[in-house]
Amino acid sequence: MRLSDVPLEAVQEYAVKEQVCIRPLLRRVVDRETGAASVIALPCQSTRESRCPSCAARARKLRMTQCLAGWHLAEEPERLQEVVVAGAETSLPEPESVARTRSTSRRSDAPDLPRISQEDRTVGRVFESPEGRTYRPSMFITLTLPGYGRILPGTGTPRDFAQYDYRRAALDALHFPKLLDRWFQNLRRCAGYKVQYFGAVEGQRRLAPHFHVAVRGAIPRAVIKEVTTATYHQLWWPPMDDPVYVSELPVWDGLDYLDPITGLPLQTWAEALDELDRQPLARPAHVLRFGSQIDIQGLLAGSPDADRSVRYLTKYLTKAVGETYARDANASYEAHIDRLHAEVRWLPCSPDCANWLRFGVQPRTVSAGLVPGRCLSKAHDREHLGVGGRRVLVSRGWSGKTLADHKADRAAVVRQALEEAGIEVESARRMAADVVASDGDARFLWSAVVSHGGSSASIIMEAVVQRRRWREQYEQAKALCGSDPPVESRSATARSITRRAAG
Repeated sequence: MRLSDVPLEAVQEYAVKEQVCIRPLLRRVVDRETGAASVIALPCQSTRESRCPSCAARARKLRMTQCLAGWHLAEEPERLQEVVVAGAETSLPEPESVARTRSTSRRSDAPDLPRISQEDRTVGRVFESPEGRTYRPSMFITLTLPGYGRILPGTGTPRDFAQYDYRRAALDALHFPKLLDRWFQNLRRCAGYKVQYFGAVEGQRRLAPHFHVAVRGAIPRAVIKEVTTATYHQLWWPPMDDPVYVSELPVWDGLDYLDPITGLPLQTWAEALDELDRQPLARPAHVLRFGSQIDIQGLLAGSPDADRSVRYLTKYLTKAVGETYARDANASYEAHIDRLHAEVRWLPCSPDCANWLRFGVQPRTVSAGLVPGRCLSKAHDREHLGVGGRRVLVSRGWSGKTLADHKADRAAVVRQALEEAGIEVESARRMAADVVASDGDARFLWSAVVSHGGSSASIIMEAVVQRRRWREQYEQAKALCGSDPPVESRSATARSITRRAAG
C-alpha cells in the first residue's frame, strides 16, 4: 500500500504516538550558499489538545518545567528587566487618557490589612527542626469565587434558575484577573517579601473560574486567609444595568456613534466617567470578592505532593475553558451554560468593548463596524464564558527566565548531549536563523506558507521519520555520555547572547 492510500486519520494517530505535530505549518527555505530550496514542516505549536495533541503535550511539559524551575529556589534568580513579556505577569492596569483620582480608603465592609516592612528577597525562609534539619517550604493555594445560588450536588446546575445570579457570575468571570492582581498586591504587602507565583485559571463544574497557584516561600495560613477575605476589586465604570439600544442600534457617522432617532452623538467614554466623578454618592458598577472556600497546602521540594501539585496545576492547560466542563452534559446543564453565556455575551469586557453601545456609551476607542454582541474578545464566547485572558499567570521574578528561555534550555540539553557524544547532526541547527553565510548575512531565507505537492499524510510521515531518527541519535548520545547533561542556571538565550558579544 502506498502512503498516499493510507487514511490521514491513521497517519495522525500514529504521529500523536510519536509526539509529532498533526497540523504542521509549511515554509519554503532557500540556502543562499547552494541555491537549494526545500519545504520544511514546522510544528503548529497549538496549546489545545483538541487541535494538536502532540504540540499541546509539549507546551504543557514546558509549563511544568517553568513551574518547577522557580517554585523552591534557594537562591535569588537573575532578575528580568521590568518589561512587559507575554505570559510573564498578570494583566496591567487599563490606561486612561486623563488621570482620575479616587479615594484610596478601604470599603467599610472590608477589614483593614497591615502594612509591614518589606525585605528585598523573593526566596522563602529557612526553618530548622529540633533535630537540626533545615526546610524551605513553599505553598500551593486554590482560590475560588463566591456562590451565586444553590447548586444541586454533583450536577453543577442551579437548584432554582430564577434565583441564580447570572449577571454577577458573568461580571466576576469577566474581571477575575483584576481580582487576582489585587490579591497578589495585598499578599506581598502582608507577607513582607516579594512573593513570586506561578498560577493557572481553570473553570469549575458550576461554570465559575477558580485559580490554582504555586507560591514560593512559606506564609502563615492565617495571613493568607486574612488577605483573601479582605481583598476586593471595584469596577468604576458607567452604569450597565439597563440596555438603552436593543432593537435599533447606534449609527456610525465617521466620527461618532449617533442615536438612531435623534441623530445626536452618544456620550463618550471620557464624558461618562466625568459624570461619574461628579456624583458625590457614586457607587462602583461592580465589586468583586473571593468566595469563602480556600485551600492552602505547605509543600517541600522534591516531595511526591509537590510533584503531584505541578501536574494538577497544569492538568487543564491543554483544554479550552469550556472543555473542562462536563462533557456528558444534560439538557439542564446546557441550559445553565446558555443562561450564563447570554449575560457574558452582552456585558462589556473592557472600556473598548463594543457592548458599551448597547448601554448608550461610546467605547473608549471607536471605529466603524462596532456591533454590540460581537466584541472580538474571546471572553464573550460560549466556549470561554468570561475567561478571555491568559490562562497562566507567572510573576517576573519566578525563575529569572522567560518561557522562551526555558524552551531554549531544553534544546540546549539535546545539543550538548550530541556534541559530547561526538555525534554530528546537521539537523540540530538545521537552517537556524543565526547561521550566516560567507558574506555575514543569514544563510537561509524563509518565506511564508506555501502549498505542497505531496499529501498531508506524506508530510506528516516525513516528520515522524525525522523525529524517530533524532530520538535514536539522542538516546545513543545519552548512552555514550552515561547520563543527561545538566542545564546551566543561566538560560540558553542568555548564553547565546554572551557568545555573540564575545565573538
